[in-house]
Amino acid sequence: MTTSPASELLAKGKQYYLPIYRQRELVLERGQGARIWDSEGREYIDLSAGIAVCGLGHNDPDLVAALVEQAGKLWHTSNVFHSEPPLRLAEELVASSRFASRVFLCNSGAEANEAAIKLVRKWAAGQGRAPDKRVIVTFRGSFHGRTLATVTATAQPKYQEGYEPLPGGFRYVDFNDLTQLEIAMAAGDVAAVMLEPVQGEGGVMPAAPGFLSGVRELCDHHGALLVLDEIQSGMGRTGTLFAHWQDGVTPDIVTLAKALGGGFPIGAMLAGPKVAEAMQFGAHGTTFGGNPLAAAVARVALRKLASPAIANNVARQSAALRKSLADIDAELGLFSLVRGRGLMLGAVLKPAHAGRASEILDHAAAHGVLLLQAGPDVLRFVPALNIHDDELAEGCKRLHLALRQFVGK
Repeated sequence: MTTSPASELLAKGKQYYLPIYRQRELVLERGQGARIWDSEGREYIDLSAGIAVCGLGHNDPDLVAALVEQAGKLWHTSNVFHSEPPLRLAEELVASSRFASRVFLCNSGAEANEAAIKLVRKWAAGQGRAPDKRVIVTFRGSFHGRTLATVTATAQPKYQEGYEPLPGGFRYVDFNDLTQLEIAMAAGDVAAVMLEPVQGEGGVMPAAPGFLSGVRELCDHHGALLVLDEIQSGMGRTGTLFAHWQDGVTPDIVTLAKALGGGFPIGAMLAGPKVAEAMQFGAHGTTFGGNPLAAAVARVALRKLASPAIANNVARQSAALRKSLADIDAELGLFSLVRGRGLMLGAVLKPAHAGRASEILDHAAAHGVLLLQAGPDVLRFVPALNIHDDELAEGCKRLHLALRQFVGK
């Protein structure tokens, strides 16, 4: 019996990859919009967008054109020299942000958050604060990356286990609890508070109304910086270019990645005026950050994701997705609630089905729809922000069939 090309490739993955992932048993080959095909020719509706990365879907013609044009000019210079795309991108990010003065370009969200942590510490040192007065407060359920510093900032023990000793200088409190935060800052040793406006890996948990403004007030009172991780919630995902615009706060630092490159790896740290001069020559660096290819693509992605057309589509499709999930739940009784903002939604499984999100993802893939989980109890929906009506409707139809099979109906 002969094996299929997909089986051969999957076997290679099991043989050669470090075994840190549990990937679905399929090999994706090409995509168009919110549809994607595997190597066996099966079509899927993609409601995962590469973990909220492909904000403009797959194979967006404008992103492809930008990449191809730049690929014929210059791929890499390092930061020893200038090239035009990252210079233009930095200017456009500052203008779009409404708060930033300067930008650091890098390659991923983890790198952006690592840079933010270093900037906080460098700023605090410049203020004359001793090392034990440079604490960064983060929130339980957060996710900030996999480097040693960012995984320590990530207040979830499951990501930290086995990597001890962890760096010092971090303190954890419960998300959406201003009283706990106030107590945590009372000692006067906090240099910054770092959080996601909508926690992604922590279950698609949005900041409660008034929470971010309360955090801003506490930061101002205690002389601390406000650092917002918008790696997943930013770039139009929640209905505005930056999620924190909906909360009416002005941060000191914002980190970006994911949808900024539309699938091409890039990260960015935006620094407000209070901290923009804290790092000087030699204080930080990156070989590939600000790569001309990535920056050329990101310029187009930023322009498109900031458009009213995207904001309008996110609002409309968010309402449609919520309605479809409500209709499914009315029949099958699977969800205790659906939460989130825009097209960053989480359907929380009822206690009877708790811990089975991964199993549901397998059923969904078998029915031709790709989605994610956010922990063992939450189905996560982060589709392309320009997803069409027919794509979303078909995806929800397939999901409904998959969930019927899951509950045995």
